[in-house]
Amino acid sequence: MSHNSLLFTLSIGTDYERLASRFRPIFARIAEGAVERECSRSLPYEPIKWLKEAGFGAVRVPVAHGGAGASVPQLFRLLIELAEADSNVPQSLRGHFAFVEDRLNAPPSAERDIWFQRFVAGELVGNAWTEIGSVKMGDAITQVSPVEEGGWLLNGTKFYSTGSIFADWIDVYAKRTDTGGDVIAVVSTRQDGVTLSDDWDGFGQRTTGSGTSVFVNAQVESVNVIDFATRFKYQTAFYQLVLNAVLAGTARAVERDAAREVRERTRIFSHGNATSVARDVQVQQVVGRISAQAYAAEAVAIRAAEPAQRAYETRFGGNDEAEHQANIDAEIESAKAQVVLADLVLRAASDLFNALGASAAREAKALDRHWRNARTVATHNPLIYKEKIIGDWVINGTEPPYVWQIGAGTPGK
Repeated sequence: MSHNSLLFTLSIGTDYERLASRFRPIFARIAEGAVERECSRSLPYEPIKWLKEAGFGAVRVPVAHGGAGASVPQLFRLLIELAEADSNVPQSLRGHFAFVEDRLNAPPSAERDIWFQRFVAGELVGNAWTEIGSVKMGDAITQVSPVEEGGWLLNGTKFYSTGSIFADWIDVYAKRTDTGGDVIAVVSTRQDGVTLSDDWDGFGQRTTGSGTSVFVNAQVESVNVIDFATRFKYQTAFYQLVLNAVLAGTARAVERDAAREVRERTRIFSHGNATSVARDVQVQQVVGRISAQAYAAEAVAIRAAEPAQRAYETRFGGNDEAEHQANIDAEIESAKAQVVLADLVLRAASDLFNALGASAAREAKALDRHWRNARTVATHNPLIYKEKIIGDWVINGTEPPYVWQIGAGTPGK
């Protein structure tokens, strides 16, 4: 297959600047309201609507199906730019882009084409996988049951349902009642059997729509009950890459706000180094270091996305060994990036205040949101375990886990 035909049938990249120019005016509008949404804890319904209407959710869909054909690294470059505007918004779309990626990896079929059409039409997919409480490791209380006349009924409760409150569909991890098999049930939100709540109470990323989802006899079409074993292999890495992009975009926002606050500040200290803060060499040093940290964060996040693109392309390349290695690289490199990004971005978000005075702590400025948001994102997928996985690979060649779960353990044992 020639490069041009591959470009048309798979999503292996496009002109990034041309692609990004479509969305940058929207990113700018999103940034304008970010502080107000933070202060009032208002969910970004309107920004999500702007992105839907502009086709943002279809940037990874192949050109042959009406999408932009962006590569994985290009998607994450866009998410970094979006996260600079408002770090909550790209995380809200995390489940959507993961489901898009899963459909990109699915064998060609009429059902897959229908999903591509939905993405191009602007439809979004949310996420509902995690259950809290006493659910056992590897288990799921949420279940789908076959109905005699056709289709399935979904029942259960999920937490951390990131982005689902904005979505047309929800990607739900569940158990089949007939076989006990693990499945993904993709359920339409446009029915009475689905209740979505904005009850996420974390101190950061407060407007991601990451609340509780309740399903009571929610109807699911048979074609939308998908065997979990067929899920795309680099899914764990992909989910982490979204968080990496959120962190990198947060660092860019810290750099932007630090420079602006210093530039506009008129009050100085008698023991400072200049007649304006913008000319104070020590303050310049602080902002310079933040800028370098933001640069490194973005470079690391984009570099870590490259193996995921290889994993996607080798999925259709007929070389099992190359595909296997690409999936290992995707997991290991996304984890390495996570470890480095957490330190870089949290340091930058804290150093911001070294360049400013006490007025920087005023709630109306919401400058603290950068640290709170970065700390919340960096808490996902615990760093200590990712460091262990990397070390075990480097020392012993132990393959990383491609899917991991959380559940009730035995306290103190």
